[in-house]
Amino acid sequence: MTLIATIGLRKRVEQNRTRLYRMAYAWCYDPATADDLVQECLTRALQNLGKLRDSERLEVWLYSILNNCWREHLRRRRPNEEFDEEQFVCENCPETQSYQQEIVQRVRDAIACLPMGQRKVVTLVDLEGFSYAEVAGILEIPIGTVMSRLSRARTELQRRLADLAEHGESAPRLRRVK
Repeated sequence: MTLIATIGLRKRVEQNRTRLYRMAYAWCYDPATADDLVQECLTRALQNLGKLRDSERLEVWLYSILNNCWREHLRRRRPNEEFDEEQFVCENCPETQSYQQEIVQRVRDAIACLPMGQRKVVTLVDLEGFSYAEVAGILEIPIGTVMSRLSRARTELQRRLADLAEHGESAPRLRRVK
């Protein structure tokens, strides 16, 4: 690899820092851990830049390195992780079932408040698991319309259900399915 090509690749690696951080943060929800993961990823990438076979696949290579850093982080953390005994005490007790039913009803109510177009898209994608293209075919609308309606619906649901996030990890999260 020539010196000019290497300098260009180094610059492209560093330009991906923000995107890598965003992904790392989405995985761990901790700014310090995300920053450490990205730092480790970039260090490894820059040290092994000569091993990159296809410079067009740089981003895929970087995300693979980030994924490996994340897995190593989880392996290192696992033996030291303490378990909260209360977490396992009451999985099927009436209080838990009641709380879960309350959450289900809140989500249903929030979905019911959405405009019909958004409601159709969010239920087909997030609840039924259809792809954007499949939803576009089902509803006979352009895929861009599916994406924009889904984005607006998710934003509104997030706003309406924001207080559920305050309950921490014990509260169920809405999942995204593409």
